[in-house]
Amino acid sequence: MKETFAIGIDVGGTNTKFGVVNKKGQILVQDRIKTNEKENVEGFIEDLAEKLQPMIDQYGGKENFVGIGMGAPNANYYKGTIEYAANLKWKGIIPMAEILEKKFGIVARLTNDANAAAVGEMKYGAAKNMKDFITITLGTGVGSGIIIDGKIVLGHNGFAGELGHVIVRYNGRLHKGTGLKGSLESYASASGLRDTAIELLQRNPETPSLLRNYSIDELTSETVFLCAKQGDKLANNIFEFTGKILGEALATFVLFSAPEAIVLFGGLTKAGDLIMKPTRQAMEANLLQVFKNQVKILYSDLKEADAAILGASALVW
Repeated sequence: MKETFAIGIDVGGTNTKFGVVNKKGQILVQDRIKTNEKENVEGFIEDLAEKLQPMIDQYGGKENFVGIGMGAPNANYYKGTIEYAANLKWKGIIPMAEILEKKFGIVARLTNDANAAAVGEMKYGAAKNMKDFITITLGTGVGSGIIIDGKIVLGHNGFAGELGHVIVRYNGRLHKGTGLKGSLESYASASGLRDTAIELLQRNPETPSLLRNYSIDELTSETVFLCAKQGDKLANNIFEFTGKILGEALATFVLFSAPEAIVLFGGLTKAGDLIMKPTRQAMEANLLQVFKNQVKILYSDLKEADAAILGASALVW
């Protein structure tokens, strides 16, 4: 019997990562493109095909592939569409599964990008053999995947589990993509942390900080991390503030689904204890006694790109 393969595609707010996966969960070859480099989805598909088609040919052509799985923001598993994604240039409803099938001649399935990562985590990562856990992605945005009794929570319309858009500060910071005020993503994403840095620098003009050596364009979550590592007080305060908000939100999520663990991955997790310590403290401080010290907060032990690629590919096995 000949070996068959699946394709996993992870559409992020900045990069789209994709690869060929075998049944053992090994990513045999992978690459990436910029997600929003082209103004429309047609340009995105052409960029994708330029790099993905040679991979398909390398492993025997479309006949050897069981399907294409894609994790993407606001993806609807039931309809195969991406709908009104805040961090993507493609507006409205995009029939992505149909577009992929037409372009590559391979059946395609979609789910939310964080849901795909959660499936990858459950099959191959830190949540292996767990039946109740939550994944939180801390990247360009804040994504989430909720697993209850071994199954992804999709809801009646396919969009359940958008924890990044839960309001954590009433009438708080405006999220330009959604128009919501005070959502978790506005504070706990990489861009949210940057916005906090800008706000604190402007609010405290007399406070000395290494961050003042950077222009606003140069300020990123990474530059804040570098300054915090050097002991900069304001930079450390930014992580304290971000972790406090994230921890409070995680406590709410624990009350909702009583997970065994919360698995964090994405760019902000590279800050280690700078983000983890205030997050854990705030979570525990806001839990009912029955939940205290019951829920593990873990870092993904999969490579950042691999969890979503593997999870997306698992949609079609």
